[in-house]
Amino acid sequence: MTYTLPPLNALRAFEAAARHLSFKLAAHELHVTPAAVGQQVKALEARLGVPLFERLHKQLILTAAGQAYLPGVSEGFRQIAEATSQLKPAGSVLLQLGVHASFDLRRLDLAGFRSAHVEIGLRVLQPAGLHELVEGKVDLLIARGVGHHPGYRCDRVNAGSGLGDWLIAPEGTADCPEIVSFREWLRALLAEKPLATQRRPRLVG
Repeated sequence: MTYTLPPLNALRAFEAAARHLSFKLAAHELHVTPAAVGQQVKALEARLGVPLFERLHKQLILTAAGQAYLPGVSEGFRQIAEATSQLKPAGSVLLQLGVHASFDLRRLDLAGFRSAHVEIGLRVLQPAGLHELVEGKVDLLIARGVGHHPGYRCDRVNAGSGLGDWLIAPEGTADCPEIVSFREWLRALLAEKPLATQRRPRLVG
């Protein structure tokens, strides 16, 4: 059986833009420019022969056709990701973690994480910041700040409010198995090992 499919890059651009209702946020997730996302979506609409978005002033709205198309496209990508993960040998999934300069890596017990998750190859870049995350140099970031970044999931690492450490991932990949594994590892690890200040760190998400 031969499948008639639009270009996959165009489908990725549509799916990300439809979730965010923003070419800019989709571009951040896909590590391309907003113009590139817009061009891919426009090419997809031309190929399908129907508009998928209404482009209003500073606002993107799915048309009826776009709303009908999105669930199937999203489910297709999910199934491809699951099928791919089942084929990968141990250690073949690479997770690139960025960490801000002042964070003590000993808190993460990286050796323990690698032993417990042999299917994930973990690499660490320090120092790293939001720029490295946006540019695709890291998949996940521990950053110092207030943790409010549109288009990104931000989980607080330490207790309290205001300035602190945050675990940040693009919303489109925040639920990938390797990122979920690290988030859960960090939550459990920090729950067991309070900071030197005796405040019990936790992830709030």
